This record gives sequence, C-alpha cells and structure tokens, in this order.
Amino acid sequence: MSRVSTYLNFPGTAEEAFAFYGTAFGTEPSVPIQRFGDMPAGPGAPELPEHEKSKVLHVELPILAGHVIMATDMLESMGQELRVGNNTTLNLEPDTREEAERLYAALSADGADGTGLNHMPWGSYWGTCLDKFGVRWMFNVTDAE
Repeated sequence: MSRVSTYLNFPGTAEEAFAFYGTAFGTEPSVPIQRFGDMPAGPGAPELPEHEKSKVLHVELPILAGHVIMATDMLESMGQELRVGNNTTLNLEPDTREEAERLYAALSADGADGTGLNHMPWGSYWGTCLDKFGVRWMFNVTDAE
C-alpha cells in the first residue's frame, strides 16, 4: 500500500533527535535503527571512518494520524553538508515502479539535483529530485524487481 512520509536529514544527531521526538509523541521507532556500519561499502567506495559507522542510516518513527517521520545522518566523508533545503524531504512510496517513474518525471521537470531512479542494495527502487520550487522529493518502491 502506498504511503507518504517526511524524511529528515541531520548532521550526526538523528538518534538524539528521534529519542526526543519519541518522547514528545509517546512512540517508539517502528523498525530497528539501521547504521551506516551495517551496510557494505559499494563497489569502489572508500571505507567509512570509524566515527561515522555508528551514525544513523535509517530510522522510522510514527507520530500522528498514521504519519511517519524518517531520518538519516549526513556524512562529511561522503561530502554531505546539511543546509536549509536538504534537511527535509517528502518521501513517496508508490505501489509500483511505473508510478514512481511517472511521479519522478513530473516532479523533476525543470528541477535540479536529481539522482535518477535506481535499484538499491536494500531491495528498493529509489531516487530523489529537487523540484522547480525547491522542494525535495524521495521515491521508494519496496521489493521492486
């Protein structure tokens, strides 16, 4: 079933922030926290520095009315820098790859900073784009072939 959630980026403080949000909303993460050290390095990618391996790769927290916030830490070693404009993303989880492609094409038109849609090691068909109004969108089709 498709869903929409909000994805937040943090400068290494995602775990602390989500502990705070969990207390505020009285909820717990809906999946175990995934850490960067849990994922194998991609082909040709350098090994992460030890201090970044414990940073949050992904966390999900239900808040209100079925809405879920998700987050990751941005990593200096990957050239990532948190700034207004890349700190919040609307995450779309369409039911099909075709719907993700249609939405990606529509929202990325005249926009910038897109990754394209690609199969990812965690089993999803995934990508991001910045639309022509400066809103960041993420597309994530789980169990995509």
